Amino acid sequence: MRNLLAALVALGLAAVSIAAQAPSAGTKTANAARTWKVPRTPDGHPDLQGVWANNSVTPTERPKQWKDKQSLTDAELQELKALVARYVSDGGDAVFQNFVQVALDAKDKGEYKQISYDRATGNYNEFWMAGRDWDNRTSLITDPPNGMMPPLTPEAQARRDRRRALGEESSENGLSGRADGPEDRGLSERCITFGAPRMGAAYNSYFQIVQSREAVAILQETIHDARIVPTDGRPHLPPSVRQVLGDPRGHWEGDTLVVETTNYLPISTFSGSTENVRVIERYTRVSPDYINWEVTAIDPATWTQPWTLMIRLKRVNEQLYEYACHEGNYALPGILAGARAAEKAAGRTPSR
Repeated sequence: MRNLLAALVALGLAAVSIAAQAPSAGTKTANAARTWKVPRTPDGHPDLQGVWANNSVTPTERPKQWKDKQSLTDAELQELKALVARYVSDGGDAVFQNFVQVALDAKDKGEYKQISYDRATGNYNEFWMAGRDWDNRTSLITDPPNGMMPPLTPEAQARRDRRRALGEESSENGLSGRADGPEDRGLSERCITFGAPRMGAAYNSYFQIVQSREAVAILQETIHDARIVPTDGRPHLPPSVRQVLGDPRGHWEGDTLVVETTNYLPISTFSGSTENVRVIERYTRVSPDYINWEVTAIDPATWTQPWTLMIRLKRVNEQLYEYACHEGNYALPGILAGARAAEKAAGRTPSR
């Protein structure tokens, strides 16, 4: 019996010693991150293939409440999560990229009033939104360092003022902008395109990347826009040839895929730019689950300086399915009929 007890004690001490030497779950994760290497395609480039989600909760511009604050502490992040949960529920209209700003403003005012992007009918509610991806950053914009869009040029401000004036003239019953005919409505509303690259988060904002030796294909879930990005060194199209998604060209800088897009059509510009904007994207796979996606916009006719943002694309083990946007075009006759009813009530006729 004494020998058996001694053996059990020795075995127990050995188990304690082994347990003490075994790394914790956090240590294992840290070690895995240090030893992880970027997977590569047969031609030696980083393998970016798969389905990636842009569901970041981080606002594009830094909220005024966080001026000069580039990142939150872990405790502040947990407080923010609780604040957002308090002010945004499944029963209200969906809140998109300004998710955080809405909650912070509600905290300052001591009340939360649901904001609808469609004043006439409302939006999808939060029940239909994808789960958000949180990190400690206070803005997606990394340059300028203040986390804000650079000022518009006088020319760009004049363009924006003209568009706003046109929208205010025909905004009865929640309808914004002209609606004399379907061509007056926006490209996304007409199910033509959401533009490229699309940076909006938390609403069908998934991408699938497929690579070959000569090109990279980037499929956007919304309206299933597919961009074929040649990486074989061919030049851009002539300036006279313009496309709705622009003319992308790619190359590799080390382990980063760089995509430069030019030659946009005037009707499909980027974030309010002119058609002469240059958009430079950088895709860098930094872990098994994330790609750092940097987007830089250069258009001296719109902004006083270039600006850059960074979105963390998260890997998902799902497939993309058809975004059947044209099913929603049943609403287009209603939009036009609503405009006619508003004009009749105001004693006006269409401008054409």
